[in-house]
Amino acid sequence: MDSPPSEKTEQGTWLNRNVLGLSVTSFFTDVHSETLLALLPTFMAEVLHLPKGAIGFIEGLAQSAASLLQIFSGWLSDRLKARKPFAVLGYTLSTIVKALLSLATCGAHVLAVRLADRVGKGLRTAPRDALLAESVAPEFRGRAFGFHRAADTLGAVVGSAGAFGLLLLLEDYRKVFIWAALGGAAAVAVLAFVVHDVRPKEEPEEAKPQAPQQPEQRRRPSRTFRVFIVAHAIFSLGNFSYVFFLLRARNLALPEALVPILYLVYNVVYALTAMPAGRLGDQVGHRRVLVGSYVLYCLTCVGLAAARGLWVVWPLMCVYALHSATVNPAMRALAANLAGGRRGTALGLLHTVSGAAALPASWVAGELWQRFQPHWPFVVGAVLAVLAALVLASVQEPDAAGRKPAEGAQT
Repeated sequence: MDSPPSEKTEQGTWLNRNVLGLSVTSFFTDVHSETLLALLPTFMAEVLHLPKGAIGFIEGLAQSAASLLQIFSGWLSDRLKARKPFAVLGYTLSTIVKALLSLATCGAHVLAVRLADRVGKGLRTAPRDALLAESVAPEFRGRAFGFHRAADTLGAVVGSAGAFGLLLLLEDYRKVFIWAALGGAAAVAVLAFVVHDVRPKEEPEEAKPQAPQQPEQRRRPSRTFRVFIVAHAIFSLGNFSYVFFLLRARNLALPEALVPILYLVYNVVYALTAMPAGRLGDQVGHRRVLVGSYVLYCLTCVGLAAARGLWVVWPLMCVYALHSATVNPAMRALAANLAGGRRGTALGLLHTVSGAAALPASWVAGELWQRFQPHWPFVVGAVLAVLAALVLASVQEPDAAGRKPAEGAQT
């Protein structure tokens, strides 16, 4: 684009009813979820007396369950040309089952709740992201996803703080789990009564091929999209859990009492920078921002691998937060822009790749840490991030309308 687009579209500003409604929905959902997740490890270990291996198995299996449903729900929402029903069903299921944690008396109960919760997430995420993408003009998708991620992360901040406040007030984990469900109920209500469905749009005329193609050829994703998915898969294999960044801080002698503060700083920086990061992607291209985000992750990993003192931890966690704030809006907006009329399927594939890689990424990181040295997971993460950046930098991104950036460019 020769100049930054106006903040206005034919329907009004990009910050419309759907963007606001979906963002508020995610805010209340994360208030609910983070209130539970902040207390769940201690609840499983000290109330239910589960061994650490069982806790790790429950969380790993729950994450995998969510990833396997992403592409299916996205594809089905494309076929039915409806997004909101999947989102409402997914959010409702998660809200109901998380309240059932108050009744858990053994590990099997927690596993059942976590699996059902993640099934809800798997049902809702790809259709919700597709609905968000289709609620704004293509040139404003970075802003929309950035605003959404900022609201989501702000909910995580409020939920994490609220968990300790509610536990201090109620002095009972099970009562906290029940009261936290109010946040989930508010999320479902906003989604049901504020957000409206948007029929998926076909690809613009400029993006359609000039020569007639067979149906199977038209369904084939573009080369740019395929390279993007490969690059993100490579990156995701080195994108292990944030827990290892906090563990590295402890390894560098950060006092235990400051670990929650470090995580809070991470979330605050994330929330403050997600919106500007999305706007930047609209202006310079989401592929460029995503390549830069991979580089930021590499710098964080290199810094923590080479760290010999505690002073580097705080600035590096801010860099890590900036990476998170840039990678999430950019990857969603890029997938939506490259997908044409199959955004649900494309976003579902993106989330499936990220989710499927999460378990081996964190498992390998843990093995490297335990069998060798604490810096080795970060070395591997840095190498994979650089490789992913090089792969993604090898292609050019079409503009928001789907046109090639220059004659002969590969898309």
